[in-house]
Amino acid sequence: MTTPRAAPSGLAKLGLTLVRSPQFGLVVVLLLLGTTLTLAAGSHVDPQSGREVNNFLNRYTLIQMATDASAFAIMGVGATLVIIAGGIDLSVGAIYALSGVAMAMVLRALGPMDPVTTVLVGLSVCVAVSLLCGLANGLMVIGLGVHPFIITLGTMWILRGIAFVISRAESILVPTSLTAVAKAPLGLGTALYPVPLLAMLAVTAAGGIYLSRTVAGRHILAVGGNAEASRFSGLSVPRITLGVFVLSGLAAGAAAFLGAAFYGSATSSDANGYELYVVASAVVGGASLSGGKGSAISAMLGAVLIVMMRQAIRTLRLDQNYEWIIIGVAMIVAVVLDQRGTKLLAGRLSRVA
Repeated sequence: MTTPRAAPSGLAKLGLTLVRSPQFGLVVVLLLLGTTLTLAAGSHVDPQSGREVNNFLNRYTLIQMATDASAFAIMGVGATLVIIAGGIDLSVGAIYALSGVAMAMVLRALGPMDPVTTVLVGLSVCVAVSLLCGLANGLMVIGLGVHPFIITLGTMWILRGIAFVISRAESILVPTSLTAVAKAPLGLGTALYPVPLLAMLAVTAAGGIYLSRTVAGRHILAVGGNAEASRFSGLSVPRITLGVFVLSGLAAGAAAFLGAAFYGSATSSDANGYELYVVASAVVGGASLSGGKGSAISAMLGAVLIVMMRQAIRTLRLDQNYEWIIIGVAMIVAVVLDQRGTKLLAGRLSRVA
């Protein structure tokens, strides 16, 4: 007579759920890299408190890393929706630049206003411009029947060119009331600005809930998994495709508002090259370029990992040109692991069938 196996405790179930979660591997990598940097970074004496603090593991460095990652993560959440649906958006950096420049120019033209009105007008301009850009991307992908890579590669140049022409390549200052919002210390003290971190977490949470808890989010996953099957099931694939490009554009506009407000100005060269970081954040976070797989939380963690790798280069005083090499290698490794995992799962399913 065999003794029945005891049911796992609540703590064991929680541990098993965490280990099986898609983000577990990323969290482990982040912890290992953070531990390595903490041990290798050395320390210095804080001039204010007189205490010895670690060069990496201190609140200034961590919040600065979160600030650097916020734009990549916010845009990465939007780009992840496009990738999950089976597309790609290379124009997010250009949408960022055009939204920021348009906002700065409108606020400059309107002149002095009260702080609340200034913030609302600036945010409205960024939202409107980014929404139109995302809408244009989606309509061209649907209407022209051209691969999103080509469409968004073209709009990347077009939108950045428009930003260059209308601004005449000037760096346009934004009102200080915007900077006061983006750099609000929220009680943390001098030179600690948690607003970008909070915005990143808020967008990530919204994206996670949208993908996992709403019907529209499940439709995006279904279309990315099998567009033909989704069409036969009655889903409007063009409408869903249009929606993900609009959301990607809105995410870029939100990042532009936050970035221009935080740094105090906007220019047509803003977010130049961010396309690499945004797509890399999504892919390193586990989004499959073939569609049907990805998450907002993983995209945020991917952005944090990339920024941490950049921080590692600075902390260890390595040649900063290695940054591109490391990110490129990380992206290739992530795609290879994803493809190997997909083939392994397909093999197991075929053997079971």
